[in-house]
Amino acid sequence: MTRPLPDTLPPPHELDADASCPQRWGWMRGSPPPADRVVRFANGDSRRFPQSRWTFSHIRELHPTLDIARGDGPVAVLPRALREDLDDIALTPIGAARPISFAQSLKANYTDGIVVLHRGRIVLERYFGALDEHRPHIAFSVTKSFIGTLGALLVAERVLDESRPIAHWVPELARSGFGNATLGQVMDMTTALDFNEVYTDPKSGIAAYARAGGFAPRAADNTDADGLYAFLQGVGPAGTHGEGFTYRSVNTDVLAWVFQRASGERIETLLSRRLWSGLGVERDAHITCDPHGMPFAAGGLCTTVRDLARMGEMMRCEGAFNGRQLVPAAAVAAIRAGGDPAKFARAGYALLPGWSYRHQWWNSQNADGMYMARGVHGQAIVVNPKAELVVARYASHPLAANANLDPTSLPAWAALAEHLMRHPG
Repeated sequence: MTRPLPDTLPPPHELDADASCPQRWGWMRGSPPPADRVVRFANGDSRRFPQSRWTFSHIRELHPTLDIARGDGPVAVLPRALREDLDDIALTPIGAARPISFAQSLKANYTDGIVVLHRGRIVLERYFGALDEHRPHIAFSVTKSFIGTLGALLVAERVLDESRPIAHWVPELARSGFGNATLGQVMDMTTALDFNEVYTDPKSGIAAYARAGGFAPRAADNTDADGLYAFLQGVGPAGTHGEGFTYRSVNTDVLAWVFQRASGERIETLLSRRLWSGLGVERDAHITCDPHGMPFAAGGLCTTVRDLARMGEMMRCEGAFNGRQLVPAAAVAAIRAGGDPAKFARAGYALLPGWSYRHQWWNSQNADGMYMARGVHGQAIVVNPKAELVVARYASHPLAANANLDPTSLPAWAALAEHLMRHPG
């Protein structure tokens, strides 16, 4: 039995993972649901916490989407070797005085689902909130790493040349800030653009971008661009390309536009043909799109957790998975090598010292060679080659920026890797 909703929802910090559980609140239950349990897109409810904990596992009910087909091949079974010793692994969050357990870290970061692979076997699999093993969850900016992998693949196959300017493929962007940026600069986000990505500011570039793409409500008198293509053409320059890393989601949708032009295929078809159908996934994926049918390549991918883990395992295995070389080993090697830490340092990520960014993947540059796909609210693929470890996590943290999760998540991934290397089983 669900409890009645208060007139005013408590602030996020007053609702922990258990108190904010969608099952407890009863969102969208009933035929029809009671008025105070309906999650609506038009009034912004779907983006508010704790309703967002339901939303992230039900994107297709709120947004238009495009299918990413798995194809007709058999499922690539992930062997199971579940372990009893992982929950109690101790880790100390950054800035904390006392350790917590790995199990506690999952709740601290509002985990919805997690799969841990060690040497290709599932050693831990858990679900919380509105998620289960068969339901897709939104990946947010983990989507960027799928797009970046496609780009690295196309570069390795010489379909694309990193040194060419974006206007070579998309002349519509010639007068924008992207026009004279090279493909490599866009892939590595060293573009200099008049666009800011402050998630808490409704007047920021990313907020206007979300409204233009139909991913956030817009008033009838709103003057934002109509659709992602139109918005991208209006992004201006600000500085000199190539000098430093600045995280801007618009780069990824420009990449998708380039890939579609260069290949002659839509991005959802490319993702299906070159990655998804070859991974032996269990389910079709889908990706949100704007009102004109343009896929949201910067953050709209939705998959199950196990299928997300298959992507990570393919990357750990240098592009080989399910009996095929899906991505050229040279493309994976370029991603694993990382980018320029000096350029990354200019972005000022205090919790990521020494890191870099390459082809839409985040690289720790540590001794394990750990690199990641990262998305707001806690979405992640962690690849640790030395520990033979892959983690796929979906989450619904009340705060968007990864700086709110990294103090717990980064020590968790490190402790997990250390434990599995010391106790491989």
